[in-house]
Amino acid sequence: MKREEKQVIIDNLTEQIKAYKHLYISDISELDAVATQDLRRECFNAGIKLIQVKNTLLKVALDGLEANYEELYGALAGSSAIMLSETGNAPAKLIKEFRKSHDKPVFKAAYVEESVYVGENQLDALVSIKSKEELLGDIILLLQSPMQKLISSLESGKNTIGGVLKTLEDRA
Repeated sequence: MKREEKQVIIDNLTEQIKAYKHLYISDISELDAVATQDLRRECFNAGIKLIQVKNTLLKVALDGLEANYEELYGALAGSSAIMLSETGNAPAKLIKEFRKSHDKPVFKAAYVEESVYVGENQLDALVSIKSKEELLGDIILLLQSPMQKLISSLESGKNTIGGVLKTLEDRA
């Protein structure tokens, strides 16, 4: 491959990684054509971009980005494919579900919510990660609950006070 062709691929990879918040590195080698097509289809349906990459080109692309991806470099051995996603736990869930019927993809490493996860043992932790939006939703629910109770108490108290006043008025 010529240097110009490599630079085009690197620039393309850099732009795609910038466009997504989360990056997973996996190994999908040795999947047959049908299984690979199934994986690509499931990735598409889940909003995950799956790209087979050369490790050296991916390393150069990661070096050109602002974030520090150095901890991921150890995972760049053998065959690598990247999964790019807007939701942090979507690729982990897809990998776990897909492996119920296949041996691959093998999880190597991930950059999720500005943290690095390396090794197969991190997959379960990634599945349970909540996105920033999910966490904000949980916080809002927690804040709304006491407020709703207070409003409900005030509403019911209003009816009670109104009933007492009406009774006192009727007596007079």
